[in-house]
Amino acid sequence: MNTPKSIKAKLSLMMGLEWAIFGAWLPLLFSHMENLGFSVMQQTAIGTAPAVAAMLAVFFGNNWADKHFHQEKFLFVSQLIGGLALLFMFWTKSFWPFCILMYVHAFFYMPTISVTNTIAFRHLKNPATEFGHVRMWGPVGWMAVSWPIFFLLKGRDEAATEAMIPAIFVVGGVTSLALALFALRLPKTPPSSAAGDAKSSEAAWITALKYSSKPFLIVLLIVALIDSTNHMGYFVLSGGFLGDLGLPTEWIMPVMGISQFSEIFVTFGLGFILVRLGWKKTLIVGILAHAVRFAVYAFCSDYLGAIIGVQLLHGVCYACFFATLYIFIDQVYPKTVQASAQGIFNFIILGLGDLCAKWIFIPAKDALTEDGVTNYERLFLLPAGLSLAAAVILLIFFHTPSSVKKPSKEISV
Repeated sequence: MNTPKSIKAKLSLMMGLEWAIFGAWLPLLFSHMENLGFSVMQQTAIGTAPAVAAMLAVFFGNNWADKHFHQEKFLFVSQLIGGLALLFMFWTKSFWPFCILMYVHAFFYMPTISVTNTIAFRHLKNPATEFGHVRMWGPVGWMAVSWPIFFLLKGRDEAATEAMIPAIFVVGGVTSLALALFALRLPKTPPSSAAGDAKSSEAAWITALKYSSKPFLIVLLIVALIDSTNHMGYFVLSGGFLGDLGLPTEWIMPVMGISQFSEIFVTFGLGFILVRLGWKKTLIVGILAHAVRFAVYAFCSDYLGAIIGVQLLHGVCYACFFATLYIFIDQVYPKTVQASAQGIFNFIILGLGDLCAKWIFIPAKDALTEDGVTNYERLFLLPAGLSLAAAVILLIFFHTPSSVKKPSKEISV
């Protein structure tokens, strides 16, 4: 049975708005902070807000969504507060108010990444084959806000650019408020823990964490940490790498934007891939795509066309590992703790993995740079090797439980 088109349309718009918020301000955040005169340490403190918030979300926001709130109402409240925080950032010029507002926004926004996944899974009749059709609107939303901003700024002088950049917070804030209002039109999604949960007095995140002690989930958590570190490392390193290869600064964002186009198409076809490869092989393909991309970075830096072309693998990296992982979590964990289960993995993917990428790859690049020249071959062999190790761990130690149903052959469009 397929999900009604009206429901899928609402879930798709929800995903588009959710990721448009992030895409509005994230690409130009550090440029704006430089214009405000914030020190490197101040920029770092603000820039790590999403990662810190993702790690806190499982204990607060996701737990509340599982236990106490209709999840569409949780989305309404979170996006309302987070959107107002973004709007106030437009007028904020000094460090402490700016930092506090960013943490307020991140604290309320990051749990909604798990909650929007959970809402989608609760209302899709066949998540394994339909989730990709909904989730593909995430990168569409990101591009819909980030690309127009880029082209509006392209070619303007420094003063004009500096004056226009704060508008990113208006775009993000208005989008957040729009999602808050739209959340009230989403299908009703009551907290599952409220109905018949024998352990309803126990915090949802504790129940989800206990369930995560199963050996196959421990393997997935370890592999998710490695792969998310590499995934975030791609964003940490690619901009500087492309610039050092001689790509003009104004073209770095469009070249990296190729990855978003590929994410749209591969995510749309994820159901087809899952049906044919199954859980384990699809996850391994996603990890190996990272290994191939970083190997091309390491060995083909003299061929700019190859470096540009390999951006197409980003869709495979994301859809075959991360999107597949979210679907698998929905299949495995009790329905009473779905937001917290998603939150545990986002603790790794959006939180710890992000911090590890910065802690590992920024010092590694510094150590491999001499007289302004970076040894990119040695640098990119590090994440390539980590990806191969993660694929081997998954191949040997991960086994899908017999209780987890295989992806259905029924594919809806």
